[in-house]
Amino acid sequence: MSKEGRFRKRKHDNMQPRNQKEEGQSTVTSTPVLLSFESFQKELDAKHDKYERLVKLSRDVTIESKRTIFLLHRVISVSDVGELLHESDVKFGDIRLKIQQIAQELIGEDTCQFHRAFSPGLQEYVEAVSFQHFIKTKTLISLDEINHQLIFTPKTGEVKCSEDLASSCSQDEKQEQQPLCLQVTPTDYLLGIADLTGELMRLCITSVGNCDIETPFEVSQFLRAIYDGFTYIGNTGPYEVSKKHYTLKQSLGKVEDACYMLTVRGSEVPKQVLADVLSSKPSRIDQEEGV
Repeated sequence: MSKEGRFRKRKHDNMQPRNQKEEGQSTVTSTPVLLSFESFQKELDAKHDKYERLVKLSRDVTIESKRTIFLLHRVISVSDVGELLHESDVKFGDIRLKIQQIAQELIGEDTCQFHRAFSPGLQEYVEAVSFQHFIKTKTLISLDEINHQLIFTPKTGEVKCSEDLASSCSQDEKQEQQPLCLQVTPTDYLLGIADLTGELMRLCITSVGNCDIETPFEVSQFLRAIYDGFTYIGNTGPYEVSKKHYTLKQSLGKVEDACYMLTVRGSEVPKQVLADVLSSKPSRIDQEEGV
């Protein structure tokens, strides 16, 4: 009893029994709202994990595509071009296996939600495969040809279930046995072709250093056609495409400078020194822009 004549309240008087407290917690955690948020959490976690897996696969595609481009730049110096192209085909086969894994991750998903995760890899792949196509045919590969290469059909033994086991095949197995495809969007195609112009400019300068006079003029005509196509698009296309227009113009200017040096000053400057002169000389486009 306190000095005022009242009884003190004991601490354990406000404590609920342990069984009642656990029952209260179980009723709170089992409410429909919390169960809905738990399902939302699992769905978001699965989506984020898939997004990270796609980013890693896209990074692998980018790295292997760059290595293939470095390999193709040796076409000027090697004697057996066919062997070099065969080696690049083997590398492209490995790259397409990575792209097939991306397609498998996107089964049953909205591709637009994950497009930013694997778009850089597809752009680099377009750049590499178009570079190889130019070396082979001196022409530009089309979007339909690229998408046709990215249709993956399962092997014969994996496609067909025997007639006796046809009824036992689950719906998921039948879905996996269907052909997979990952279509390159027109924007990714244009961005990859815009990056191709830089590789063609490097091929032109390298060919001049190796006393190859025909390649610069072939590349110059090819780049002019691409530049005209991008000029028709102008500012009506995607924002990323318009940003590449200036880089494309720079590459075309350097190639045209190389052709000018070969035509006008080819007899004055030794062919072995032309590559150093071209690499050290600022392009005509940079001078116009005041760079």
